[in-house]
Amino acid sequence: MEQTDDLKASRLVKLEHLRKKGINPYGGKFIGIEPTCDVLVNFQEGRKVTVAGRLMANRKHGKVFFLDLMDQTGKIQLFVKADNVTPELFSLIEDLDIGDIIGAKGELFTTKTGQQSVRISDVTILAKSILPLPEKWHGLKDVEIRYRQRYVDMIANPEVRDVFIKRSRIITLIRSFLEKQNFLEVETPMLQPMVGGARGRPFKSKHNAYGMDVFLRIAPELYLKRLLVGGLERVYEMNRNFRNEGISTRHNPEFTMLEVYQAYGDMEDMMNLTEQMISSIAKEITGSYKVQYQGKEIDFTTPWERRSFAKVVKDKFDINPEDSAEMMLTKVKAKRHMHVKVDKLTRSAIMKIVEEALDEDATANPVFFVDYFTFLCPLAKTMPDNPWISQRFEVFIAGMEVGNAYSELNDPLEQRQRLTEDLDDDVETGLREVDEDFLCALEHGMPPAGGLGIGIDRLVMLLTDSASIRDVILFPLLKPHVEHETRNEGRGTRDENI
Repeated sequence: MEQTDDLKASRLVKLEHLRKKGINPYGGKFIGIEPTCDVLVNFQEGRKVTVAGRLMANRKHGKVFFLDLMDQTGKIQLFVKADNVTPELFSLIEDLDIGDIIGAKGELFTTKTGQQSVRISDVTILAKSILPLPEKWHGLKDVEIRYRQRYVDMIANPEVRDVFIKRSRIITLIRSFLEKQNFLEVETPMLQPMVGGARGRPFKSKHNAYGMDVFLRIAPELYLKRLLVGGLERVYEMNRNFRNEGISTRHNPEFTMLEVYQAYGDMEDMMNLTEQMISSIAKEITGSYKVQYQGKEIDFTTPWERRSFAKVVKDKFDINPEDSAEMMLTKVKAKRHMHVKVDKLTRSAIMKIVEEALDEDATANPVFFVDYFTFLCPLAKTMPDNPWISQRFEVFIAGMEVGNAYSELNDPLEQRQRLTEDLDDDVETGLREVDEDFLCALEHGMPPAGGLGIGIDRLVMLLTDSASIRDVILFPLLKPHVEHETRNEGRGTRDENI
């Protein structure tokens, strides 16, 4: 902390020095900038260029400065020689620190060592950096700093910046794919008067003007289905959802989901869409259908494998879809020896057990699990020849659930019964209730449809070889600072603070 304070004090002195010279250390618009990658790709000796970015190195050799300038696209070396510039400009260069943001003009040349560089004729300081980068910022690994100060993380680790550039590209490609399939992007409420569309613990608040409880959405599903009723036949939403639950390498309280609904379609249509969309995006982002993830190879080549959920559960627990809840619970306890503690066999309880079983049964390559039990899927149609099995799939990739889809239930009478039964099963929150307006919409007639949800954060993890969901969310939710901790020093144990 003392060293940081000394460095900050030194920089404040330089800041005041610049102001006394009549130089604004926080300049304005700077025009004519070329990205450094374009400068290097189109490198031509003697060509005049204008660049801007953050100063990442400042090496002085007598009357010569070698500066490394980094922008979003890469890094380039700047060369300043006292004999070639005014004394005022050379003095300005002496007042620069690593982390300062500058604009520079000059001409391209190659140094004696073969380094492509810019011989500077003018420099404009655009933002003086007061706080230094963390010590040993090259390859910054401190988890606490990386997640809590993402801006420092992206300065220190260009590959982190690349992850978020790829994330943006992935989302753009998803939108492009769906627009070509004539899907319309829509927006539905994030602030909702009741909890619905999924099982999860919500964030609850109060709307003062209406004097009513409101909830951050856990899913947009019921609103998107209302749009099918209203005549929008192909809709999707890139939505932020919120669940007031645990945090892990795969879970963040705020996360991004893609939800897609296609009138006159079904689960099979959603399966085809999932395969085509994700495999094409994997190829576009990585250059291949075969992608490395955490030491494993994932082959996104279509068609993807299908496996039966009912068969996995039968093989592992001897459970049948028509078994009573008590019988299922007895069989689970016998097979698992209470590895997962279960007192009542709710949907959430059995899904925790089953997810563990599917993780064990999943491979790195994408696999569709089908034949889910009807009582686990209150919003899905049942199989025409088997009322105990629903028309649903979940897609697992590298052992992670990435997508979930149904042939959507559009019978309002059956839907009311199923929602009421599911409400009785909800022992986790006690906040849910039957959405009467949604049922009213169904009673006006909703076309048969397929619906799909894909976890964008997890998909980005897979396509950027990121081990944790926090690595693909710019600002993940973290515990508050301990009061005595400081911004740029080590903060004790890392993961438990995050």
